[in-house]
Amino acid sequence: MRLIIIGTLEGYISQAGKIALQRGAKVIHCEDTDQAIGALLNGKGADLAMVDVKQNIRSFVDRLEVERIHMPVIACGIGTDARSAVKAIQQGAKEYVPLPPDADLIAAVIAAVTQEQSDMIATDEAMKPVMQLADRIAPSEATVLITGESGTGKEVMSQYIHKKSKRTKGPFVAVNCAAIPENLLESELFGHEKGAFTGATGRRIGKFEEAHTGTILLDEVTEMDPSLQAKLLRVLQEREITRVGSNNAVKVDVRILATSNRDMEQAVKEGQFREDLYFRLNVVNIALPPLRDRPNDVVKLAQFFADKYADANSVGKKKLSAEAKDKLTAYSWRGNIRELENTMHRAILMSLEDEIEPTAIHLQNAPAQDAHKTQINSPPAASAVADSQAGAAPSAGAASVQNRGGVENLIGRTIADVERDMIIDTLEHTLGNRTHAANILGISIRTLRNKLNQYQDEGVAVPKASGG
Repeated sequence: MRLIIIGTLEGYISQAGKIALQRGAKVIHCEDTDQAIGALLNGKGADLAMVDVKQNIRSFVDRLEVERIHMPVIACGIGTDARSAVKAIQQGAKEYVPLPPDADLIAAVIAAVTQEQSDMIATDEAMKPVMQLADRIAPSEATVLITGESGTGKEVMSQYIHKKSKRTKGPFVAVNCAAIPENLLESELFGHEKGAFTGATGRRIGKFEEAHTGTILLDEVTEMDPSLQAKLLRVLQEREITRVGSNNAVKVDVRILATSNRDMEQAVKEGQFREDLYFRLNVVNIALPPLRDRPNDVVKLAQFFADKYADANSVGKKKLSAEAKDKLTAYSWRGNIRELENTMHRAILMSLEDEIEPTAIHLQNAPAQDAHKTQINSPPAASAVADSQAGAAPSAGAASVQNRGGVENLIGRTIADVERDMIIDTLEHTLGNRTHAANILGISIRTLRNKLNQYQDEGVAVPKASGG
């Protein structure tokens, strides 16, 4: 785990750094947030930032977002000033840690970050051959392609492989190829020189250089523009990159992992993905099954997320009631683990009993066990809803039937109206998380953002963004 500590705090911050080092973290120290941003842009990557509350945390968090640097920010300050703690959280910090530092508290913060990134709950029979393959190839240098539906845990699997590899002490750097605009992705991957393009006010080290001696994850690699695919192919062949605006090649020592939620062979046939790049990435393929095919993991995952969000929201941890477990295992989880995570986040906040009760668990569809009966005995509109319960992607009309109560509610409504309602409903279900909503809807994050911008221009209320 890589930690960046920002500020002075009369020497206490150094104590926190020493504790983190003793707990196995790699630590860099910066005097202020400007120095920290400079370090991050020059390849000093970090998984977590601890920042003095006297620093401008809001400005730092905003700058991280502008520079597309994704990591949690922990505020820290001398004593337990409640107002400073609240202000820091309001400015974007995830937690507040009082100083002088408590060794156990620092260790708990580090453990929470590293555990969240690498936990792999996989005890169902369907996951046994998958985990055996992952364990077998993890120590190698082979490029790995991880495939599966959206939300099946592809990034968590990549973290697991890195942790089990010979590169575990090196950095793990993830790049979401679908979330970064096409005109910025090349710079994100390979870096750029000052003046390379409008807005390039200084040199920036790309993710490949940042991942040197470690692992780089190309998440949703099939969303990469074909012109950039050719440059990526050269990196795989030569193990060197060229920054935008430079003619000098830079050698990089990285292991490459990639993920996709699409049928890549079909993408190759349709000319959307280079065949030679596909073969280069697909040295080893790990195919993750959907959550509906691993029912014995549902309750374990649900309890993990319930505990995680109880801690995140400072509420008491609760066990799942027997009825809640039955409700969860009967559902088909079209959005897979990501949908389960969002469901349990809401459930831990809504629960009023000593155990999480079934009424606190909001599901979009009826239990999956009733789906086949619906398909046999129901008219076409109802069958379309049953298809979605069984895991098939529903049409816009079918989704609107299920959300609006009946086919009669579609009469007189345009397709655009139905689509808008489906998008807004899904966004509310994901608590405003754009990335999760796009995955559930089966559209790209760019398409979703364009739709939401359109709705806002039309005066439609759009759920506030949260985490994606």
